Amino acid sequence: MALTDLKDIQERMKDIKTFILDMDGTIYLGNDLFPYTHKFLDKVEETGRNYYFFTNNSSKDLEAYTTKLGKMGIDITPEQMMVSTDVILQYLDEHHPGAKLYVVGTPALLRAFEKAGWTLDDEDPDVVILGFDTTLTYEKLSKLCTFVRHGKTYYGINPDLNCPVEGGEFIPDCGSIARCVESSTGVYPEFFGKPSHRTLDYIVKATGLKPEQIAIVGDRMYTDIAVADNSDVVSILVLSGETKEEDVPKSKHQPDIMIENIGVLADLL
Repeated sequence: MALTDLKDIQERMKDIKTFILDMDGTIYLGNDLFPYTHKFLDKVEETGRNYYFFTNNSSKDLEAYTTKLGKMGIDITPEQMMVSTDVILQYLDEHHPGAKLYVVGTPALLRAFEKAGWTLDDEDPDVVILGFDTTLTYEKLSKLCTFVRHGKTYYGINPDLNCPVEGGEFIPDCGSIARCVESSTGVYPEFFGKPSHRTLDYIVKATGLKPEQIAIVGDRMYTDIAVADNSDVVSILVLSGETKEEDVPKSKHQPDIMIENIGVLADLL
């Protein structure tokens, strides 16, 4: 059962050295920064801790996120911004060095792979990768399905079915596109964003800390909270975004801590 008592949460926070923060629904909603976000970030720094941001949204690159945060008055180093794309790039370096890639994604996603030194090949790739492609065309989808049917190694970047947009609406995300590919080919990819254990491995390696010194904070049960399942990483659910308190008992993933928002958490550090 999740901790909700403030004194118990405060005691649990004593061992935490860094916070991995989800973005939309946790520190802002759409383009509106929550009024308590700066208070929390300042308190983290004042207490000698660190924070990082992690987003599953693979349609944008690191620069887009750091620019957006900068406009909100949050200035961070590139190392403090983690994107699901980073996780698969690290995996490819370790397991597919020199491979040619066919990537279905936005121009920003393609630039991220090219900047990392990968060769993109839409004729005879070794590995095919599906990202959150808001520029998806039938041609790209058809080509991806053909490569998958021919047995090419196939990965997906983030498993989200929907992406929240302005006005409380949603648009199909990478996971939904993968379901379409699965309907055609019978193949569903391994994903690398939250809640994949590869994301957790990436976070532990990037921070250089022990799992019990890391807290992952977010508003989605099936990504932010699920990524910490069966680990010593502390999961903190905030009720400022998608998940409501009445949703928690119904989920197979349970947070270690549940709190209204990160502003409340700031007072417990």
